[in-house]
Parts: sequence; structure tokens; C-alpha cells
Amino acid sequence: MTMGAQELKVKICGIRALEDALVAAEAGADFIGMVFVPERHRRITPKEAKVIVDGVRNSGGPAPRIVGLFADQAIEEVAGIVEFCGLDLVQLCGKESVEYAGQTGCDVIKVVHVAKSATATDDAGTGAKVKEFSGVGHLVTLDRYVEGIQGGTGVGFDWGVAASLSQAGHPFLLAGGLTPENVSKAVTEVHPWGVDVSSGVETNGKKDHAKIRDFMHKARATPKAI
Repeated sequence: MTMGAQELKVKICGIRALEDALVAAEAGADFIGMVFVPERHRRITPKEAKVIVDGVRNSGGPAPRIVGLFADQAIEEVAGIVEFCGLDLVQLCGKESVEYAGQTGCDVIKVVHVAKSATATDDAGTGAKVKEFSGVGHLVTLDRYVEGIQGGTGVGFDWGVAASLSQAGHPFLLAGGLTPENVSKAVTEVHPWGVDVSSGVETNGKKDHAKIRDFMHKARATPKAI
């Protein structure tokens, strides 16, 4: 996956309806994500996901890359859903190894969970984990670690941890507590390769089209470091 200096990438995650996916695509999202992690409230079935994938690709409009989120699931299950739905990437949200990531058959985004205690001067092993996966060509998402939650947490962390990794030349997607109100500040302070949002563009647990458009506009309008 090419991860050089370029326009900020944006991923809208937790998509459960074709209408929401089309709004995100039209607004310019580079990635849309769908959750296949058991017992997560945004989880959808492979059949539901295939309707969204086909609808986006046959819409005649922009076609973002489509990501499936998994966590510590059998590789056969993951590969089967990737093939059935026609996913472009998988996002691994559990404790998967580099070896596991290499067996998915498609591009990978690995979630690296940042400990609550992590700081710019002591990242609690975050940098080593990022290097382990990015070093073999996988993209990384930085998200806050929350006990018992696999996948997006909606909780922020010390952006100094991410900023130090960015300064060291490591590309990643920044996730965790991003909203239309703080995404400009996040991009300015952290200079990530991309940003990843789910709950921050929802109202009462459902995707809010105005918030999706606002998030996209503010993320893209913010100057990004090269």
C-alpha cells in the first residue's frame, strides 16, 4: 500500500447502510469501514455488507476503498468474508500477529491500541508495535486502548504519542474521539497520514450525514505537513 506524502486520507467507519456509504463516498472519503466483530453494536452481516459494497461500486460516483473490521477471528472466516463481499482491505482490531496479517489475502490496516498511560516521552511500546507492522507494508491505525473493547473505542489519547511517531516518519491513521469539532486541531498537531472516525459523525447512534460532510470538509481544509 502506497503511504507517501500526499493529501490527508479520511476513513468513515461503522457504516451499516448504503445511504450512509454513498454520502461518505460523495463527500470524498478514501475508505469506508464495516464491522464484522462479534458483539459490537455496529456489526453487520456479510449479506448486508455485500449490498453496500455493490451499491457503492455500481453508483457511478466516487468509489472509496472498502474495509472490513475483524478482531481475533479465524483466518478462514476473515478470508471468506473478504471474498464474498469483495472487500479491499481488512482492519485487524485484536491481538493479531504480523504472520496472521500476512494470511488475509488483501491489504491490511492493523489497529495499535495506545495505553492510557502512554506519553510522547514514554509511549508504552506503541512505537515498536507500529514499526513491526508498518515495516512489512501494513498500514496502522492508532486508537486508545480500552479494556474489553475490540475495535474503535471512541476515546481519545495523548496526541503527543502520535505526533512523535509522525515526526519520526511513521505513517498512520489517527482514531479515537475525533469529531468535526476537533479534527482540524488533530491534523495540525499530529500530522497523521489519515484520520478515522465513527461515533464522532453519529447522532443518537446513527450516522449523521451533516456531520459526515462537516468532518470531511474540516479534515481536508486543514493544512497537512509534508
